[in-house]
Amino acid sequence: MSPSPLQIFITLIIILFHFHHSSSFSLSVENPQQNIILSPNHTFTAGFYPVGENAYSFAIWFTQKYKHLDNNATIVWMANRDKPVNGKHSTLSILKTGNLILTDAAQSNVWSTDTTSLKPLQLLLHDTGNLILQELNTNTNCSSNNILWQSFDSPTNTLLPDQTLTRFTSLVSSRSETNQSSGFYKLFFDDDNILRLRYEGPRVSSIFWPDPWVTSNGAAGSGSRSTFNSSRIASLDSFGRFSSSDNFVFNASDYGTLLQRRLTLDHDGNVRIYSRKDEEQSWFVSGQFKQQPCFIHGICGPNSTCCNDPINGRKCSCLPGYVWVNDRDYSQGCRPNFQLSCSNKTNESRFLALPHVDFYGYDYGFFVNKTYKECEDMCSQLCGCAGFQYTFEAEYGGNYWCFPKIQLLNGNRLPSFRGSFYLKLPKNSGFVDQMKIQQNGMGMVCSTKGLVELEREYIKGKENGSLKFMLWFAGGLGGVELLGFFLVWVFLFRSKKSDEDNNRHILAAAGFRKFSYSELKQATKGFSQEIGRGAGGSVYRAVLSDNRVAAIKRLHVANRGESESEFLAEVSIIGRLNHINLIGMWGYCAEGKHRLLVYEYMENGTLAENLSSNALDWDKRYNIALGTAKALAYLHEECLEWILHCDIKPQNILIDSDYQPKVADFGLSKLLNRDGLDNSNISRIRGTRGYMAPEWVFNLQITSKVDVYSYGVVVLEMITGKSPTTGIQTKEELCHERLVTWVREKKRKGLEIGCWVEQIVDPRLGFNYDVKQMETLANVALDCIADDKDVRPTMRQVVERLLSHGS
Repeated sequence: MSPSPLQIFITLIIILFHFHHSSSFSLSVENPQQNIILSPNHTFTAGFYPVGENAYSFAIWFTQKYKHLDNNATIVWMANRDKPVNGKHSTLSILKTGNLILTDAAQSNVWSTDTTSLKPLQLLLHDTGNLILQELNTNTNCSSNNILWQSFDSPTNTLLPDQTLTRFTSLVSSRSETNQSSGFYKLFFDDDNILRLRYEGPRVSSIFWPDPWVTSNGAAGSGSRSTFNSSRIASLDSFGRFSSSDNFVFNASDYGTLLQRRLTLDHDGNVRIYSRKDEEQSWFVSGQFKQQPCFIHGICGPNSTCCNDPINGRKCSCLPGYVWVNDRDYSQGCRPNFQLSCSNKTNESRFLALPHVDFYGYDYGFFVNKTYKECEDMCSQLCGCAGFQYTFEAEYGGNYWCFPKIQLLNGNRLPSFRGSFYLKLPKNSGFVDQMKIQQNGMGMVCSTKGLVELEREYIKGKENGSLKFMLWFAGGLGGVELLGFFLVWVFLFRSKKSDEDNNRHILAAAGFRKFSYSELKQATKGFSQEIGRGAGGSVYRAVLSDNRVAAIKRLHVANRGESESEFLAEVSIIGRLNHINLIGMWGYCAEGKHRLLVYEYMENGTLAENLSSNALDWDKRYNIALGTAKALAYLHEECLEWILHCDIKPQNILIDSDYQPKVADFGLSKLLNRDGLDNSNISRIRGTRGYMAPEWVFNLQITSKVDVYSYGVVVLEMITGKSPTTGIQTKEELCHERLVTWVREKKRKGLEIGCWVEQIVDPRLGFNYDVKQMETLANVALDCIADDKDVRPTMRQVVERLLSHGS
């Protein structure tokens, strides 16, 4: 009897399966203490390491000479730290195709080197701790072997001597002492060529080393950091010196002695250098980057404070009125055990004074020379304000500073801190006006010791894995076909839904009011009073049913796809922003072909309109420049995501009744992933001629520095009263210069005679301006418009410079 077509098909697949998985080398998980690779002097071991109940990772660790494998080895590298494999039938193999793969019990490829070679290969563990996959050279006239892959090129959380950290690699902490999977902290080179530490939590991300308030001088003990390097290389040597190409140098306390060493980004976010003489001794810390552990972001989670006791170590405490989300993991922080109304009435909340408590970042803004009562009233009236910092800053002119907070993150309690934090609580709360430290739950993050059982399904027993795989494959073909028909049916059914229903689900989470088209048409009197127009749409004045005056932006519908994308961009982005210098949005309309946005109305129009009048004196111009810088610093550094505006110009800066700026029009904004700041994230050139950075023109990498450039041009326009797009006629009247070129030339010539600012000031100002402030603002603007983006300051640095010369 001849075989059926199905039997022939299954036989062919089994043959192909074995052909592709035939290997020249293999390690099995079955006996992890025997299936290992040792370095020549036995300093390092590579093999399967237990990370949970019946769960293993292929790893490299310092050899334990007098101990059995008991989960206490010092691991320096892991292949599959986030995808453990089963303790049965899992293997590490070198295929004849030249690829090194880690296969799970279910025959799935968990990890591989993605290499190819037709030559014989060998896997070697060097005495440096570097695992190398290389070709065996059959040519006797050549002694070198071609390296296809090495573990030093893909570090996990540890850097060994002779191993380099580059622009293409990073260190990522483990989740806890016992959980080796990827944690929340990352050591890497940023786009400014500076080595940094970043907290990447479940909800927010932030840079915390070097200290964010330190500019080009770097963190304490780091020396002068330099952005003028292209190599982006850092390394640790065996004598205990760590150095990087940005001029950061760190020496261990035992520097100069030849010891076993490692640099590890620990689970608590600190980078430490560990030393020991040999495997018979225990590791000891010979240096750490952050001397104050409470200044590490995210270490105690939201709504909590960190206090460092020299004897007992770091301790985390919930704020009064808050309780732990998970008292076994303090990194999740605390949640409020109360509810605050949003009636904007100052008498419905009270403030609890917490001396010596500070929260870094996430401000609505920061305000100088505010009284305590003014600061308290401001926070009371802001619905999302969780409290405010009130501090006297002697080094900044002896002023009182007010910092209303949108989120309570990175909290620490330090006796040397002179300010106090005032926590917003319900009026009827029973808390006394003093700091209450919870007695239970003080201390470090509590991790469950021992092994963790992972819920997984695997092939059991001594079954023929290949045959069973093919039987499942053949039996599942029909199921896959049915599933395909089902998915097509679901897609066709859902595609018939109207745009209105689709947008309702997308935008409901934003929490804004959804207006009907007829309601907004009536509020604008048939869209009769146009107050602005741009590439994305027109803006109309409106009076809503509750008598609030609003600005309605009606997006163009000529190109439906483009208008809808701009609409979704504005709503999703603005819905997550809250800053005193950003425009507030009250709602939206998504009805049929209509796409409208409802904003708060700005009585004084745009900065462009005010510059063409005599309404702006010097103080107002300086405050507008400062407020705009604060808004951009918030977008770039303090939001849940990094946000680029991409179209900063006077037409997109609105002025309220108090002549405070409000940055508006986020239709051209682009949310960027911190790990992928490249041109592929920007679909097209964005911005307005005259305000666009050179990166757009020359197709260079797009970063937050494009907004810095545009801001600099706007500031020059505010100082000179001249537009960057029309040009400036020279004395010879034969040509026109760009505003940027004209100001640079005026400064170059003016410095020779000792004055230059007077030659560029807007004639409308006359002599009514502060010369020191004018020179500061002009120099800031010129720094912002540097052709090289790496030379431009960040917006946070701009704010600090303007504040230091603002009074």
